[in-house]
Amino acid sequence: MFSSNDIHTITEFSRRPAEHLKRLTNSKRPEMYTHNGKPSVVIQDAESYERMAELADYADSILKIRRALSENGRSLDSFTAEFESQMGIND
Repeated sequence: MFSSNDIHTITEFSRRPAEHLKRLTNSKRPEMYTHNGKPSVVIQDAESYERMAELADYADSILKIRRALSENGRSLDSFTAEFESQMGIND
């Protein structure tokens, strides 16, 4: 996920924060920052973070639905097909 261009030290960031923030905003890629040679934090632009958080919420919802359906002995595919048919949803 991170290339060598996406890894920086906290010291680098503290010396030129505006440069780093501009790069983050333009690239839309997260960057890892190290402290004493070890990964410490990941910084990401707000828009990309919000999108990632939405996708994580969506994935969590799907997992919960799968779990609930499997507890009732039904697959997600079976439920989805029936639901889409009842609602008139086509691919």
